[in-house]
Amino acid sequence: MSRCFSSFLICSAVCCTLLLQACSDDNQPIGSGQEPGAEDYMHAGGATTVQLASSHAYSQPAPNLSAQSLSLHLDGDRSFEQTFVTAPASANAGLGPMFNNTSCISCHVRDGRGRPPLPGEEAASMLLRISVQGHNTHGGPAAVPGYGNQLQTRAIIGTQSKGRFIVEYSERIEYMKDGTPVSLRVPSYIITSTYTALPTGVLVSPRIAPPVFGLGLLEAVSEADVLRYADEQDANGDGISGRANYVWDVLAGKPALGRFGWKANQPSLLQQAAAAYNGDMGITTSMFPKENCEGVPGCGETSSPDLDDETLRATAFYTQSLAVPAPRNTDDKRVRRGRVVFANAGCASCHRPTMLAGQAKDAPELSGQKFSAFTDMLLHDMGSELADNRPDFLATGREWRTAPLWGIGLVRVVNGYEVYLHDGRARSLMEAIMWHGGEAEQSREQVRTLSAEDRDALLAFLASL
Repeated sequence: MSRCFSSFLICSAVCCTLLLQACSDDNQPIGSGQEPGAEDYMHAGGATTVQLASSHAYSQPAPNLSAQSLSLHLDGDRSFEQTFVTAPASANAGLGPMFNNTSCISCHVRDGRGRPPLPGEEAASMLLRISVQGHNTHGGPAAVPGYGNQLQTRAIIGTQSKGRFIVEYSERIEYMKDGTPVSLRVPSYIITSTYTALPTGVLVSPRIAPPVFGLGLLEAVSEADVLRYADEQDANGDGISGRANYVWDVLAGKPALGRFGWKANQPSLLQQAAAAYNGDMGITTSMFPKENCEGVPGCGETSSPDLDDETLRATAFYTQSLAVPAPRNTDDKRVRRGRVVFANAGCASCHRPTMLAGQAKDAPELSGQKFSAFTDMLLHDMGSELADNRPDFLATGREWRTAPLWGIGLVRVVNGYEVYLHDGRARSLMEAIMWHGGEAEQSREQVRTLSAEDRDALLAFLASL
């Protein structure tokens, strides 16, 4: 079996870590000082959980797959690993004419997360979404004339890329109540080497590639269950007003609940896969038959899709059927204390510990699984400092989908570095927490007042997930 590397832009990082009011299974608040039960998240992916903490912890097929499902998963694994080339090659042809990378694994190495480029380095697992004010015909972001909705930084021979970008940082120091400093790096983005002048007023949103394991469980949660936690008008007065994004479903031809992506801008794993093939690699499918070079002379719809429906389906199934790594060190004294700190700082109003998968028609092995992703799959206002100021369907420029926390303690093990949040600006979980604002500001300030011992316990708990 090949080692499962992986795919496209979808879900994760800490997007509102500690927003919250801890809850038990029936979502009633846990009293101060009470420890949430470890049994709620011991089997993070239900029957899809694997006991693995190595560099391939994100890359295992769910252990409960049938022989038929495992065969499809392995087909998808191979399609994730294939590198595309320019036509008229006999295999894997169709790359470009403009693209960000040549394969899924180039962005999601070992099915993990990407990172911002280092100084002098070309971006490989980070991209810029772009748009102008307004909406397209389906309510999504309005394309930049001559550029579309994504800055492709590479191009095939004979074609110029849309442009490049540079990330620069300044440092800002925040202090905990006991005087401990936390240095936050503040990013800025400079677009260079454009093939033609960018119009004024372009909206830019940087995105690193998120992990792709466990996504089939999130897809299987019923819409009613997701909406059960929405509280757009904050009717209960807790300061948390999560709401759903509704986006265009290409196959259904109508709006649908957004589930995947940093702003929940994709309704399904199949559409997420097709959109990533098209936007990131210039690979056309029956869902997205036009090349990604909007406005470029001579570039348009291809005569036939570069990728057939069967391969696209296998690619989507691969992310649908990846296993979830189990939590570790759950009986450790610090981890147990960290669970209490996490609860008392506020947790489950946004990062809800447990969810239930409904019927998964394409992967019956996922149906009915109780799992612990630590997300509500809703949009939350995260404040002005995390804002990209770029709307995405119903999501405002200040809103982000709650990123799951499962597997977050294995980021360095899997990828060899630690970066968090949508743009990878945070180099540690504590940095990620201290960036939280908006609906999460009260929880952030509670964390600021913690003793060093309780901060260490909180981080130990997160590292155990």
